[in-house]
Amino acid sequence: MPTVTTPPDGSPAERFDFWRTLIKSSFVPLDAVPRETPDFRGRLRSARLGPVQVSVVEADPHGVTHTRRHIAPDLPDLVKVSLQLSGQCVLAQKDRQVLLGPGGLALYDTRFPYTLEFEHPYRQLVLMLPRALLRLPEAGIERVTAVPVPCRTGVGPVVLPFLRGLAQQVEELESVAAPRFADTVVDLLQALLAPYGEVPPGAREEGRDVLTRRILMYMEQRLTDPHLGPDEIAAAHHISRRYLYKLLAEQGHTVSGWIRERRLTQCRRDLTDPALAHLPVAAIGGRWGYPDPAYFSHAFKSVYGMSPREARTTPQCP
Repeated sequence: MPTVTTPPDGSPAERFDFWRTLIKSSFVPLDAVPRETPDFRGRLRSARLGPVQVSVVEADPHGVTHTRRHIAPDLPDLVKVSLQLSGQCVLAQKDRQVLLGPGGLALYDTRFPYTLEFEHPYRQLVLMLPRALLRLPEAGIERVTAVPVPCRTGVGPVVLPFLRGLAQQVEELESVAAPRFADTVVDLLQALLAPYGEVPPGAREEGRDVLTRRILMYMEQRLTDPHLGPDEIAAAHHISRRYLYKLLAEQGHTVSGWIRERRLTQCRRDLTDPALAHLPVAAIGGRWGYPDPAYFSHAFKSVYGMSPREARTTPQCP
C-alpha cells in the first residue's frame, strides 16, 4: 500500500472525513472522532508481510473507537500491537487503561471494544495479525490486553529496535522482504509476550492450559500431514475427542477450523514467496496437507476470495 496523506486542499472537516474513511478501510471497522484543533493532517504507510500488516500512523489529535456495533461474527480474529514512536496514546479496553509514551507497547483484541485517544500529534507503529499466530492461551491474551508490555527487560531490548526498524523501512518492506520475513516478526512478538502465557503458580487451570498449549504445538508441527485429525490428536494426548473439542472451544476454535486456518495461512505465505515461484500451485497445497488440488483451490477461495493461482499473481492477498 502506498503512503496516503490527507489532501492538501479542502477544509479541516473534509480532511478529517478523508482520514476517517482511510483508517476504517485500512484496519478493522472503527470510527475516528475529531478533536478541537485548528487544522488536521494525517499520513498512513502500510505494508503486508504475509498474514502480518505493518502500518505507521502519523496524525494530529483525534480519537478512535471500536464499538460493539463494529464487531461482526464473520470478521477475522485479529489482534493489534501498537508501539508509540512519538507523542502519547491512551488505550482503553476491558475496563483497563494504559498510557503509552514513546517506546511504550501494548496489545489490544479486536474481538472486543476499545478506544484510542491522541491529545497531541503522534506517530505510532501498528502491527495487525491473526490472534492464533501468537500461540497464547485465552488466559494469556486476557492478561496482556491493554497493559504496558515491558520492553526494557528480557527480550525487550532486542525486539524494540527491530520494531523501530520496521517503522523506518515500512515503505520498502514489500519490495525487499519475502513473506517469510513475517515469521521473524511473529517469532519476536511471541518471545516478547511469552511471559503472559505462563499461568501463575497454583492457578486452578494450570494443567488445562499447559495441555492446550501442547495440543496446539502438536497440531502446528504436523500441519503437513493430510491425515491430521481429532482421533490422532486426542490419542496422542491420552484424552477423549469430546475433551479435545472442549479445550479448543475454550480458545475460540474448532479442531478442523484451527488446522484449516493455519494450513491456508502457510499456503498463502508460500504462494507469495518469490523463492518458491518455481513450485506449482498444487505442490504448495500438497506440502501443507492438501493433496487434492481441487479441494485445496476450493478451501483457499472460500477464505480469501480468490483462487491460489490468482493469489500468486496478486501483489497482496486481502
